Amino acid sequence: MKIQKIKNYYKSMSKTKPDKLLVLFEDLAEKMNINIVQGKGDFQGGMCSVNDESYIVLNKLKPVDQRLAVLVREFSRLNLKNIFVQPILREYISNTQQELL
Repeated sequence: MKIQKIKNYYKSMSKTKPDKLLVLFEDLAEKMNINIVQGKGDFQGGMCSVNDESYIVLNKLKPVDQRLAVLVREFSRLNLKNIFVQPILREYISNTQQELL
């Protein structure tokens, strides 16, 4: 029974669409008072601070997988222990972070 639950969980995770993950990241950013800005240009994206406000800048010309990788990289640098993160997003961050290493 427990193995089936685990299989179902991973099956649902693999079906999570990139757009849904972006929305979950946006919700998390809002909880943490981080602004997500999407722009066009010759840059990869990342986190910065301007006038005591935090921003994660994403390049909307890049494929969604690359934008998600930027979000994973930046959120994995932050302390998320005392913040509720949707389990599917926490798992995605953990798995993707391991792949990026």
